Amino acid sequence: MSHSFSLESFDHLASLWAGLPDSMKRGSVFALPGWHKAWWQAFGSGYSLFLGVVRKDDAIIGIAPLKLRGKKASFICASRVCDYLDFVISPGREADFYGSLLDELVQRGVSQLDLEALRPDSTVLTSLVDIAGGRGYRVSCRQYDVSLELELPGTWDDYLSGLANSQRHEVRRKMRRLEELGTTGFRVYRDGKEALSQLDLFIRMFRHSRQDKARFMTDRMGNFFELLAGTMADDGLLRLGFLELNSLPVASVAYFDYNNSIYLYNSGYDPGYRELSVGLISKVLCIKDSIEQKKDRFDFLRGAEVYKYRLGGTEIPLHECHISIGDTGHLHHSGS
Repeated sequence: MSHSFSLESFDHLASLWAGLPDSMKRGSVFALPGWHKAWWQAFGSGYSLFLGVVRKDDAIIGIAPLKLRGKKASFICASRVCDYLDFVISPGREADFYGSLLDELVQRGVSQLDLEALRPDSTVLTSLVDIAGGRGYRVSCRQYDVSLELELPGTWDDYLSGLANSQRHEVRRKMRRLEELGTTGFRVYRDGKEALSQLDLFIRMFRHSRQDKARFMTDRMGNFFELLAGTMADDGLLRLGFLELNSLPVASVAYFDYNNSIYLYNSGYDPGYRELSVGLISKVLCIKDSIEQKKDRFDFLRGAEVYKYRLGGTEIPLHECHISIGDTGHLHHSGS
């Protein structure tokens, strides 16, 4: 039987996703259908949905979560709120999947494929660029940002020992300074309903902590956060953590727990406690909790903020690729 291509709805894709083998679900939390659906509901106006599925002998070998505008195709999510993006493909079936996808896009009149937020292990970089180049298509890829992540050690003491001496002493000094003012704690809401009950508090802290965050959290973005939080809570992946001083929340972090990795998505704090570095301490305690929960990896996500390096993060380059489908030319890489 030859390969078949179909366009699916979000709801049908969610039911198909449940039956996929684990080998196809090893990507990031941003690959989940619920994430794409939340983005589409908040920001999809003006695009056409192209949620493609490639099958071989009735078995799904890949999923293409794309949106179309004119003759251009891109991932459904945008890197502004989805830090990593990729196609979902059964290992070893990349050539079959991309061959079917490219044929379908050409048949539908798509001439440009713009793909961003690509980690080095993205199948776009490891497979698609060569397949497209082999067809004579013009391909241009470049690094445009970085993400930072941390492989978590077995114990909190091991983590502290792994920091540079100056940073280890600074972390301890800041934590000790806060503890001198009263009883401190880090409360994590892991149950979906309980986490959602604290979402308004988190969004208020996010908006009040800095002017740039207030500008980012528009009503439309707030709607996306609520849709996303609801979906992730239903899937058991949403976590909200609050740093408390004398039982008063003074800083917060929103993160996701997926495939034994922690994704630090966003954070906020009470500006009245800014001088106590409560924003940084909340992230430190989130790392501590992740270690105690025996997680494998702590992902600070996209952006080269200084605190990520100071807390032990290692850089991961992020790339974008532009493929002119049907346009023969040259394959070009820039950046590293």
